[in-house]
Amino acid sequence: MLKANGIICSMSRKGDCWDNACMESFFGSLKSEWIRDKKYINFEEAKKDIFKYVGVFYNRRRRHASLGYISPAEYEEISEKERKPVA
Repeated sequence: MLKANGIICSMSRKGDCWDNACMESFFGSLKSEWIRDKKYINFEEAKKDIFKYVGVFYNRRRRHASLGYISPAEYEEISEKERKPVA
């Protein structure tokens, strides 16, 4: 199916997380900050809860070290104010 759609599957060595460090970091945050010991009744409940983490908390409120310890929403707001209108 991948080949039929022109997608090349690429995988690193077993145990090498460095090629996917940003996702490893994200999933670590998701597990430690949000999921912890939660038990979901079904897939739909898990999906809604994780969407809430990503859409409401992680992308809007959570402070990110890579952004100078401000939230992505704050970073975007500052960036928009600093943009100059195109003439």
